[in-house]
Amino acid sequence: MSPLPQTMTAIGIEAPGGPDVLKPQTRPVPVPAEGQILVKVAAAGVNRPDVLQRQGGYNPPPGASDLPGLEIAGTIVARGAGAERFAVGAEVCALVAGGGYAEYAVVHESNALPVPMGFSLIEAAAVPETFFTVWTNVFQRGRLSAGESFLVHGGSSGIGTTAIQLAKAFGATVLATAGSADKCVACRQLGADHAINYREDDFVAAAKAATGGKGVDLILDMVGGDYIDRNYEAAADQGRIVQIAFLNGPKATVNFSQLMLKRLTHTGSTLRPRTVAEKAAIAADLREKVWPLLEAGRCKPLINATFPLAQACEAHRLMESSAHIGKIVLTL
Repeated sequence: MSPLPQTMTAIGIEAPGGPDVLKPQTRPVPVPAEGQILVKVAAAGVNRPDVLQRQGGYNPPPGASDLPGLEIAGTIVARGAGAERFAVGAEVCALVAGGGYAEYAVVHESNALPVPMGFSLIEAAAVPETFFTVWTNVFQRGRLSAGESFLVHGGSSGIGTTAIQLAKAFGATVLATAGSADKCVACRQLGADHAINYREDDFVAAAKAATGGKGVDLILDMVGGDYIDRNYEAAADQGRIVQIAFLNGPKATVNFSQLMLKRLTHTGSTLRPRTVAEKAAIAADLREKVWPLLEAGRCKPLINATFPLAQACEAHRLMESSAHIGKIVLTL
């Protein structure tokens, strides 16, 4: 293998602002520390947290790269001391705490997974952020089980399209909200039993109608704001609500009596600041329980568009337009 370069091209954030603050920069190629691998990046996923970071609202955790990008796929070109899980030359996808928008990225080997059989590197790059997020929130925190009903808001987003497929694969009745007829069609094609156009219908009434008046057992919400109170209305007795984002803001006026009367559980989490060990546990679960579904073709990331790394600003414009259905990926 040819010697590694000393520098690489990356996309940095010049200052908090709009998509145009994303600019190519020359950075040193990172050196893998103990337990880490260095990946020559072939593709990197674009996610809402990248947009928040660019705007100045989501700083990387201590020790993480200041570059945006939370998921990558590529080829291992070097290993730090003690990193023996994968060979140099192996193709992997990985969840990173930052640094994905670059020609090279480092990650602890336990937060990387083999590229699923039959997947291209572009497809593999669209897996980690959404599959880690959905697995830990829907199945680990939310405890979704076969035979239950599940509602995901933003069903046509990267998270939504992943949640629909996984919940359906594990035997749930799936409801999804989306903002257009086309997006509702896409949700149904992915396996949603009920797709609710939130611009035309009240999702609370629709969710109750779809569940025979019972309400939904588990709700995955990334909207927040006034949805919090409405989620309590839509939930079944002893229902669970898992909060993963606040597109409509983190503050709301809520009738908490519903929490008591229905014996609801409202929890939430964010993935990026969690420890390497915690992310490794999610990765191990995915490898055992979800990778077989990916390799059998029962689940697959839905990729809406790809952009060259240098056009990261255009990728962010598409993300912010919400016109996309599924994932956006940068290619190198």
